[in-house]
Amino acid sequence: MGGELSKSRKLNNGIVAAVCLAFFTGMVGMAYAAVPLYKMFCQVTGYGGTTQRAEKQYAGRVLDRDITIRFDANTNGIPWQFEPVARSVTIKIGETTQAHYSATNKFDRPITGRASFNVQPEMAGAYFNKVECFCFTDTTLKPGETLDMPVVFYVDPDIVNVPELKDLKTITLSYTMFPVEKKQPVASSTPAAGNSTNKVSDTEASLGG
Repeated sequence: MGGELSKSRKLNNGIVAAVCLAFFTGMVGMAYAAVPLYKMFCQVTGYGGTTQRAEKQYAGRVLDRDITIRFDANTNGIPWQFEPVARSVTIKIGETTQAHYSATNKFDRPITGRASFNVQPEMAGAYFNKVECFCFTDTTLKPGETLDMPVVFYVDPDIVNVPELKDLKTITLSYTMFPVEKKQPVASSTPAAGNSTNKVSDTEASLGG
């Protein structure tokens, strides 16, 4: 009798452990999936000021109405000088326009950067369409190198049909440039993230962070 109870107890414990492991694995998977899913949601809806990506240049109607686009640039943990070439431009709603940013690597080694972006007011993100943008890919600059970084965009004429935006006169396009960490090799002696409480990224260490 005692042996059967012991076997039954071990079986139950094994089932509980398996369920817990499956639950934990599922939660980790959901956490990783949440980031790209949230990004996709923002890109589709314009939520949080996320702009839209147009697959081809706009060839639709252009309204006889001006709107001013202001350009903003920031850096986060990257030793670059990053700024718009012009602070603003006034265009027609529906008109395809090209603007330029400039980036210079002030560090003594090559640095790869990536730009995050949004627009203000946030609701305008759903109507601000980028045809081409340096933010679509990572950019690597050599020490002292300066690069012209264009962005081609237009404002969807449907913006005038939105009650909250129909009288909008200005949209601010903002970019923040940050460093891209190096990928760790498959075989590495670096401790796993869960085993270290003081893990410093390669980029931060190289930049003296």
